[in-house]
Amino acid sequence: MSETANQALRRTPLDALHRRRGAKMVPFAGFEMPLQFAGIVEEHRHVRAKAGLFDVSHMGQARLKGEDAARALEALVPGDVVGLAAGRTRYTVLTNAAGGILDDLMVTKATDHLYLVVNASR
Repeated sequence: MSETANQALRRTPLDALHRRRGAKMVPFAGFEMPLQFAGIVEEHRHVRAKAGLFDVSHMGQARLKGEDAARALEALVPGDVVGLAAGRTRYTVLTNAAGGILDDLMVTKATDHLYLVVNASR
């Protein structure tokens, strides 16, 4: 039996908005998440012509602080974190000691810390 069959699915802070906008909700990583709204083709066209948003509130979030936070993180990812300008985000991957990919993540540079959004937060 799946994990979600044994446990109630959690909802993100955007759940009510997703439902008001007509989302088709599905189980994902212990959460009820929107799979699509108007339809895959229509959504694809909209994102190509305008923009799209993705609810990442179910993902792991962390702040790294300290004088050497960027340098320490850069030892674990191939992306340039030290040179990241304040207010900018870099998509990169977390690697193991052999350079293999463990997970992907987004790193945002704030004025006094790094903000991380990690995909496989469980």
